[in-house]
Amino acid sequence: MNGSETAAKWDMPGNGIAPGVWPTMVTPMTPGGEIELAGLESLTEWFIAREVAGLFAVCQSSEMFLLSLSERVALAECVVRRAGGRVGVIASGNTAWDPEQQIEELQAMAATGIDALVLVTNRFAAPEEPDAVWQNRMEHVLAKLPPHLPLGLYECPHPYPKLLSLELLRWVSSLGRFSFLKDTSCDPQVQRERRTAVEGSALGLYNANSATLLSSLLDGYAGFSGVMANFHPELYVWLCRHYRTQPGEAAMLQDFLGAASVYERQLYPLNAKVQLARRGVFRHSGARVTAEQTLGPSQLIELEQLARLQDRVAALLPGLEVRT
Repeated sequence: MNGSETAAKWDMPGNGIAPGVWPTMVTPMTPGGEIELAGLESLTEWFIAREVAGLFAVCQSSEMFLLSLSERVALAECVVRRAGGRVGVIASGNTAWDPEQQIEELQAMAATGIDALVLVTNRFAAPEEPDAVWQNRMEHVLAKLPPHLPLGLYECPHPYPKLLSLELLRWVSSLGRFSFLKDTSCDPQVQRERRTAVEGSALGLYNANSATLLSSLLDGYAGFSGVMANFHPELYVWLCRHYRTQPGEAAMLQDFLGAASVYERQLYPLNAKVQLARRGVFRHSGARVTAEQTLGPSQLIELEQLARLQDRVAALLPGLEVRT
């Protein structure tokens, strides 16, 4: 796929966000926790070479809750600049609780040139507060954002998961401003109900959960936006493209992706950074979120085994070139 074809793919009519894989990008850092923009540029190229639909440049995987606003803005600007229109770039970053601080954060992120601004759902209401509170705060923030910039929603699990009710989903989809939802429900029944709730709207649903990905695609989800795309994005790309035409291979691949996703619970994002550094994507594997932790000898061996196994799985998929 050449650059013009890639650009045409993400510039979709309707919601402007391409179906397919949107990796939640990690942030390359030195052992001391300093951001390496050169490594981020290399990571951007690595994902584009694997034909992802777009890049989620600032999110929890990026350690956004441990980054300053200026650092979050720098990440988004770097990915936008390096992508150069070849794929879409979206970013979040409203980590504050105060609505006025969130508006400042979101306006700064909107000015970076991203293709959609993604709002963190748990920033608009505490766990015990009703939907009406969430909607009122959302309306206040929306009034301060650029009216023509596509928006998204991110059910970030930190500091607590705020899953949108079907009523809230119907409301946000009726606004015509939202193009993307990173769904963290991890529940096929909820996913089916959500797909029905947004039917006919511009809101595309992107599953963050590897184990339920195939079933969600069959139910009409637009793609995948999850952490495991940092390990083997080409496998997720293949599944999103061929799940209907190659059902047998898709089922086999789903079994592997679901089983491999247990690595999410093994000092992520440190383990993803170690794997990417091993593959030569960037130099260092520093992380602020796990600054005092390291992977043990057994965990490092397990990552080596995962790398070999994912290559064997890739070799079984028609038309997929195994990349080092």
